[in-house]
Amino acid sequence: MFGRTGLLAACSLACAGCIPAAAEESTQSKQGLPADQQAFLDTCKPWDEWDKPAPPFKVYGNTYYVGTCGIAAILITDEEGHVLLDSGTEAGARIVEANIARLGFDQSDIVLASYSHEHFDHVGGMAYLQGLNAATFVSLEGGAQAMRTGNSDPADPQHEMHEPFAPVRVDYVMEDGQGMGVGSAFARAYATPGHTPGATSWQWESCEDQDCRTIVYADSLSPVSRDDYRFSDHPEYVQAYREGIARVADLDCDILLTPHPSHAQLFKHLEERTLLSMQAPCTAYAAKKQADLDKRLAKEAKPAE
Repeated sequence: MFGRTGLLAACSLACAGCIPAAAEESTQSKQGLPADQQAFLDTCKPWDEWDKPAPPFKVYGNTYYVGTCGIAAILITDEEGHVLLDSGTEAGARIVEANIARLGFDQSDIVLASYSHEHFDHVGGMAYLQGLNAATFVSLEGGAQAMRTGNSDPADPQHEMHEPFAPVRVDYVMEDGQGMGVGSAFARAYATPGHTPGATSWQWESCEDQDCRTIVYADSLSPVSRDDYRFSDHPEYVQAYREGIARVADLDCDILLTPHPSHAQLFKHLEERTLLSMQAPCTAYAAKKQADLDKRLAKEAKPAE
């Protein structure tokens, strides 16, 4: 149902010329970075506040960072319509809205939206953004119910740790490995449960002239939980968690982005100008997350003191 050249006919949107020239231009800062990336570094710091306003910047090609300093939101653009991944919190969504406009794009031209994982810091503002556009919201089965209700899945290691978020209208439940897109804004979803049951990682290609890069927006994959939760008490969940980590490790990946930008060392790579020259970033990221999970399980295996 989701073809490479578009979504459903009902979801196609004619917006020829909706990518403004201003969004495609890039000037250099004194440090040699594109000015928009330098502005992000000048404004934000690693592990910054979730709702701190950040200037948007072009990641590569038709991919833009439109989130806050502490929480990512990703816009993939095309003349036929745009794809949005994540909204941030309810307050953060207003920053996302402003950043999309600041780039010269129109909120109404977003035709598809989805998420990384179903926690309020990443999707708490999605219902607000749904009120601004007619985007089709897409979810994998693992996160659909939490998105519809705004309440965490009882299987979530962080269940009831956070306040509920405004329920999101889920228009389509897609299969693992399926793609969604319109024109060149086409992303494929992979189930990577662990941080939450519905955690999803995304992969797509962005090009500048004939130079194309594969971008992965990998989910958090961190073994964070409420105090009384033990991963070792849920062997099937741990097995799915390991399989998700292995999946991320195997993805073709030139540029790595993550819902909390510091997980991907985004600030370091921007500052050192290595965003486009990372070596196997998804493999390295997955190895770190596998080590974090192993450390957590080892800690649980120790006798209580």
